[in-house]
Amino acid sequence: MSQAARGFALDGRWALDERVSLRDERFGALAYHHGNRRLTFLKSPTLVALVRALGDFDSVDAALGALVAEGDRDRYARALERLAESEMLRER
Repeated sequence: MSQAARGFALDGRWALDERVSLRDERFGALAYHHGNRRLTFLKSPTLVALVRALGDFDSVDAALGALVAEGDRDRYARALERLAESEMLRER
């Protein structure tokens, strides 16, 4: 996969920001950023698992390869990029 816009590189190391709390819901989870007070809906259990585990992998691409079906990787990469832009994820 290629590098995404605005510095979100799939070969980069990212993790859930420590100021973000996740609350599990039937549809996935609610993510609340205690710093900027932003609330985000994670509408997929797969996305929730990916966000939680992201910090355990050497790169975003490695996490996608391990947790997301091949045909869905671009969609989840874009979702992670949007989460990074909203400060829910941080570079490690």
